[in-house]
Amino acid sequence: MKKIRAIVIGAGGRGFAYVYYMSFLRDKYQVVAVADPSEPQRRSVQEMWGFSEENCFHDWQEILSKPKMADVAIIATLDDMHREPALAAIEKGYDILLEKPVAQTAQECVDIALAAEKKGVKVLVCHVLRYAPFFVRVKELLRSGIIGKPMTINMVEAVGDNHYSRSYIRGKWHSEKESTPMLLAKCCHDLDCIQWFMDQPCEKVQSFGELTYFREENAPEGAPVRCADGGCPVGDTCPYDCMKIYYNDKTKVAWRNQITRGSTKDYDATDEEVMHALKTTDYGLCVFHANNDVVDHQTVNMYFRGGATATLTMNAFNKGGRYVRIYGTKGELHAYASADEIEVYTFADEKTQKIPVKATIESIEGGHGGGDRGIVEELYDYLNGTYTGFQAADIMTSVKNHLIGFAAEEARRSDTVVDLNEFFKQYNMKNEYI
Repeated sequence: MKKIRAIVIGAGGRGFAYVYYMSFLRDKYQVVAVADPSEPQRRSVQEMWGFSEENCFHDWQEILSKPKMADVAIIATLDDMHREPALAAIEKGYDILLEKPVAQTAQECVDIALAAEKKGVKVLVCHVLRYAPFFVRVKELLRSGIIGKPMTINMVEAVGDNHYSRSYIRGKWHSEKESTPMLLAKCCHDLDCIQWFMDQPCEKVQSFGELTYFREENAPEGAPVRCADGGCPVGDTCPYDCMKIYYNDKTKVAWRNQITRGSTKDYDATDEEVMHALKTTDYGLCVFHANNDVVDHQTVNMYFRGGATATLTMNAFNKGGRYVRIYGTKGELHAYASADEIEVYTFADEKTQKIPVKATIESIEGGHGGGDRGIVEELYDYLNGTYTGFQAADIMTSVKNHLIGFAAEEARRSDTVVDLNEFFKQYNMKNEYI
C-alpha cells in the first residue's frame, strides 16, 4: 500500500490533531516536515514522526520555498493566513488538506478554488462534521428516503457560554478583522451540512444577529478591565471570571497551556506563566471590557431551489452542542449531535424509531464527534483517486457553501434578502452543484 507523504503548516490544535490521527495510520501516512513559529509545537510533531531537524521550519514561506517534499500539505494556520500558503502550495503541486474556513474573504476563497482547478490539484476542506458518525448517519437516513424529501431543516449551533468566552471574546476568533465573522469561523460547518443534507442550491438568504450582551455597557458597576486586577464586585459568582477558569482550577491543563503558550498540548504551565498571561493578554480581560466584536447570537434563513427552507441558529447562551430537526414529506428526524441515537417519526405508520449512531470515543468539543479522525481516514482514498464515499466535497463545493455564509453576512449588515444567484455572479461562479 502506497504511503501518502505529508507536511503540516501550522501545528497548533487543529494541525496537531490531523497529524496525531495520521499516526494511527502509519501504513497509509508519513509526516515528513512541519512549519510553525512555536518551537514546542514543532517539536511535538517532530518527535511523533521522527523526522530530522532540517525538516522543521519556522513559517510557511520557509517550507514552501523548498522543493516539493510530500504529496499533501496540511494547512492549519490562523484564518487570516490561509490564502497565501494555500496558493503557494497549489503552485508547487501539493494536494491540500485545508482547515476551515477556506479563507478570510469570499474573493480569497474563490481565488483558492480557481487556482486548484487550474493546477489540477485536490483540496479537501476540513468540514469535519461530514465525517462524524452522527452526521454521517443523518445523511444515510436522508439518502434512504425514510422521511422523504426534506422540506425544512432547523440546525442549531449552541456554541456554549464557556466556549464562546474562551474563543470568541478572549480567544483567537474575537475579532472579525483578525479572523472571520462567526458564520465562517464557527458555523461554516453548519452551513455546509445544511446544503449537504438539502442537496439543492441555496437561492436566497436572510440573517439577523449582533453582539448584544458581551458589551461594555453591560459590565457590572465597578468591574475592573482585567479579572486579575482584583476588586470585581461579582467575581465570586461570575461564570467568566478568568482567575477561577484559568488560575485557580489546576485541572484545566489544556486551557492553561493555551493562554500561556498558544497550544493545548500537555506542557503544564506554571502559575507564574498563567498569571503573566492574565495580566498581559486578552485572556485576562473581563468579558464585558474585552475588544471583541463578533456576534453572540445570529439566525440565518435560507430558501433552496425547489422551495425547501432552512434555518441556522447560533448563540452563546447555552451549555453547548449541536442539534438538528429535519421535516420531510414522509416523516421527520430529530437528534442531538452528542446523543447515541436519532429519532425518526414516519407518517405512514405513525411510529417513532430510535436509530443508533455508531459509537465514537471522541467528544464533540475535543474531536468533532469523531470527525477529525474520520476525515483523515477518508483523505487517503480521496487523494489516491479510489474514493467511493459520499462525505467528501471538492473545493468548489466547499467554497460555494462558504459563499452562502458571506452572503448571509451581507444580508445581516444591509438588512436585506440576498439573491445567491446574483451573489455568485460577482465572483464568476455558478450557483450549481455537481
